[in-house]
Amino acid sequence: MKGYLKYKDYLGSVEYSEKDDCLYGRVMGIRGLISYEGNSLEELKRDFYQAVDDYLKLCEQQKKMPETAFKGSFNVRIDPELHRNIVLKAKEENMTLNAFVKEALKKAVT
Repeated sequence: MKGYLKYKDYLGSVEYSEKDDCLYGRVMGIRGLISYEGNSLEELKRDFYQAVDDYLKLCEQQKKMPETAFKGSFNVRIDPELHRNIVLKAKEENMTLNAFVKEALKKAVT
């Protein structure tokens, strides 16, 4: 079972552990580890909300900016030949590499 929770611009995974017979998850899209668990969906939601609130409170206490989930940039590692071919195809289409990849990713998820 997989799903997602949303709270204050953060997304959290929902997973089930058959071994432990519980639900668990972690906040997605940030480098930090924020995890939560529960024995029911309601418990899991409460623990997720509390984990996000605790993270934001800790950031405030430490006077540091909380990480923003899904900032819009990420690194992708590909083999050099594919990299070259993408650059050449982007040039053929009169596009920047970034614009070409962005368009390809949009098509892949719609």
